[in-house]
Amino acid sequence: MNPALLADLVLVCHALIIAFIVFALPLTWLGAWRRWRFVHSPWFRLPHLGLIVFVVVQTWRDDLCPRTVWEAELRRAAGQDGHGPQFIQYWLGELIFVHAPLAVLAWIYSLFGLAVVLTPWWVPVRRR
Repeated sequence: MNPALLADLVLVCHALIIAFIVFALPLTWLGAWRRWRFVHSPWFRLPHLGLIVFVVVQTWRDDLCPRTVWEAELRRAAGQDGHGPQFIQYWLGELIFVHAPLAVLAWIYSLFGLAVVLTPWWVPVRRR
């Protein structure tokens, strides 16, 4: 398969994972208020917790996300420098790659992770 296409697929998956991490927390709070049953599901909540813990640990360790590394390797294999005019690469890259100091991102991710960790006291995880 074409490495550029694979890199785009990795980027799209990366964006979807980020969207899940970002939107699952407010969705959980909204769902608790609206009494949606799925927000109590361990199938929804545990992956969310695991992903944000992974992000926080990776950031504090000053490690790149494995999906970012994989995408960059695929782009190099495709002969792309990572700054080309490709639509998906450009717009999703602008959306998900924040231009801020790593220390700032580490604190933001940590505070968000703390909110995720504390949420079960307000919105408990339940099995059916």
